[in-house]
Amino acid sequence: MPRKSLVVRLQKAFAPLAAAASASLFLAESASANWIAPEHGGSPNADAVHSLYVILLVVGLIVFFAVEGLLIYVLWRFRASRGHEAKQIHGNTTLEIGWTGGAAVIVVVLAIVSFFKLGEIRNPPNSDASGFTTTTIAKDPGTNQKLPPNGKALHIKVLGFQYGWQFTYDDGDGNPDNDVVAYRDMYVPTNTTVMVSITSRDVIHSWWIPELGGKFDAVNGFQNWTWFKVPADKAGTQFRGQCAELCGRGHANMTASAIAKTPAEFKTWLEDKKTEIDDAKAKAAEARKLVDAGETLK
Repeated sequence: MPRKSLVVRLQKAFAPLAAAASASLFLAESASANWIAPEHGGSPNADAVHSLYVILLVVGLIVFFAVEGLLIYVLWRFRASRGHEAKQIHGNTTLEIGWTGGAAVIVVVLAIVSFFKLGEIRNPPNSDASGFTTTTIAKDPGTNQKLPPNGKALHIKVLGFQYGWQFTYDDGDGNPDNDVVAYRDMYVPTNTTVMVSITSRDVIHSWWIPELGGKFDAVNGFQNWTWFKVPADKAGTQFRGQCAELCGRGHANMTASAIAKTPAEFKTWLEDKKTEIDDAKAKAAEARKLVDAGETLK
């Protein structure tokens, strides 16, 4: 069988399989997301990212269809025909100034809108009066940290490692030994501004829960900062994400999760975790006493 004929037959045989595989990717929930725009609804900054994306997309589509429509019209209107001689036009100053000025105006308007939205994305608001009680956060020099107007927020330290996440809840007392630590799932209160500092224990990771905002790299020796504020009607929602930086062979399993609770539920969860820590410390102290006394631990 000729080589070319064999290639053609193989292409025809595998074409349906390739089409089915491509369709399955579009049907996957995590792949489709919001189909055409970033996810939103979990935090004001994510909503601002979504709205800015939609504005730029709509303007881009208008320009695209206007240009392509004009091109198609010109191709049809001035197509080759008998008895028609094409005119040679060497420039049109008015037209050139018009489309250059129009493009400049569009760019300037989009730039103004983008800078306006950038403030909504980067600058965290204060927590609501009904939110969880927060503490003052010190400004971290040399980083991208932005603080709420009153300087208060719930501070959660996110530490990436191969292949998971550690969450430390800073209670503001200056003693990290008393802070609650959780793994896999981050628990957060609604109506509360949450400031997240992100770093890594080893290689570069990327913290990303789309419904809560943009992605931020976790880099060893450096702290990135982001924020989110879950609305009250999202209590009980689990927001899912993924490490967005290839970090090793276990990267695909390095998921991220944030579970929203009411401020009262979050307070109970935090107190229960602190009780578990105190009990663990007490048991560890008793074990050390036994070891110091030369007794065998069972």
